[in-house]
Amino acid sequence: MSSGAGQLDVARVRGLFPGLSDGLVHTDGPGGALVPESVVRAVSQAMRVPIADRGAVFASSARAEQLVSGARTAVADLVGAVPAGVVLGANVTSLTYAVARALGKHWRRGDELVVSRLDHDANIRPWLQIADEIGMVVRWAEVDIETGELPDWQYDELLTDRTRLVAVTAASNAIGTCPDVTAIGLRAHRAGALVYVDAAHAAPHMLLDITRLEADFVALSAYKWGGPHVGAVVAHPGLLDELRPDKLVPAPDRVPDRFEQGSPPYELYAGVAASVDHLAALCPETPGTRRERLAVSLSAVGRYEDALFDRLDRALRSMAHVQVLGSPQYRTPTLSFTLPRMRPRQVARELARRGVCAWDGDFYSRELFDAIGANDDGGAVRLGLMHYNTVDEVDHVIDSVAALR
Repeated sequence: MSSGAGQLDVARVRGLFPGLSDGLVHTDGPGGALVPESVVRAVSQAMRVPIADRGAVFASSARAEQLVSGARTAVADLVGAVPAGVVLGANVTSLTYAVARALGKHWRRGDELVVSRLDHDANIRPWLQIADEIGMVVRWAEVDIETGELPDWQYDELLTDRTRLVAVTAASNAIGTCPDVTAIGLRAHRAGALVYVDAAHAAPHMLLDITRLEADFVALSAYKWGGPHVGAVVAHPGLLDELRPDKLVPAPDRVPDRFEQGSPPYELYAGVAASVDHLAALCPETPGTRRERLAVSLSAVGRYEDALFDRLDRALRSMAHVQVLGSPQYRTPTLSFTLPRMRPRQVARELARRGVCAWDGDFYSRELFDAIGANDDGGAVRLGLMHYNTVDEVDHVIDSVAALR
C-alpha cells in the first residue's frame, strides 16, 4: 500500500523492525509483537545514563520521574484517559490480581460477579478466586460455540442489584472475537456494577476509548503492540482513590503510585512511551496530538489488517481439511484452527519447518476451549497478523497449511 494521509506504507513499516531480518513469517503476534528499533533504542538509551529511584533531589532521580510520567502519559493517550489514572506493573495478570484484592475489601458474601467464557484466564481466575475467598456468587456469560460470539443480550439475565463487577474482554486472543463491550458496559452500569475490560489483545488493532467502552478499568500489555513486557491498568483517578491496595507502609500513598509495588523497571518505561510513539507514527505525515495521530494510524492499521486477514480467513475456510473455530462478525486479525488427523503441536511444528511461527494450545483461553471441546485434542493452532505482515507472507502461510493434508 502506498504511503499517504491515513495509509500504511508496509515496506517502510517493515524496515522499522530488526526482528524481521530472520526471514521467518511471524504470525505469532497475539503472543507478543515484534519490537521496533525505536523501542530497542529507547530502552538502551535509558540504561546508558544514571537513573535512581524517584523522590530524591538529584538529576538521576528526576530522570526516573520523567520516565514514569512519560509512560503514564503514553498509555493514557492510547486509551483516551488521564495519566493520573494509569497504574503500571509487571503484566496484566499481576495487576488484575492486585485490583481484585483491592476491590474485594469492599465486597461481601452474597455479592455477585459476572465473567465470560470468551476471556483470557487473566480476566477470569483472579475474580473467581477472590469470589471464592469472600463467598460471592459467580455468573457466567456464555459463548455461542458455533460463531464464537459473546451475545450482549444475555447480560440482561445475568445482572442483578447484587452484581459488583463485570469482567469482559475487548477481543479474544484465541479466536479474535470483539464483543460489544459498550452494550455490555451500559447494562452493567445500569445495574450499578463496575466494568473491567481486558484490552490486551485489542490494543494493537483498534483505537481504544475508555469512556466509549463504558469501562471503569482497562487492562493492557505493552508487549502486545511492540513495547517491552510492562502491563497497565487504566481507571479514573477518583475510582482508584476509593481503593486501598496492599502496600508497604513507607511506599507512596498517592494515586496511582499506591498500586505499584517495589522499584519499577524505569528503562522499560522508556520503551513503553516509544512503543506508543511508534503506533502514532505509522502514518508519518499525520499532524495533531499523539492521540489524534493514534486515531489515524490505528484506523489505517485496521483497514490494512482487515484486508490481509480476509485473504487468510477465506483461504483456510475453503480447505476441506481445515476447521476454523468460530466465525464472529467483528474480530481482530486472529484465528485458531484444527486439522482432523494432526494434533496442534504437530501442525505448529510442520509450519515452523516451513518458516511460519504459529502458536498451539489454548492460549490461556481455557474456558473457551473447554466449552467448544478443543482442549480434548491439545487445543488448536493460532495465526495472528500484525501491521508488519504482508500479502506474500499470508500467501506463504496459506500454501503451508494447504500442504498439510
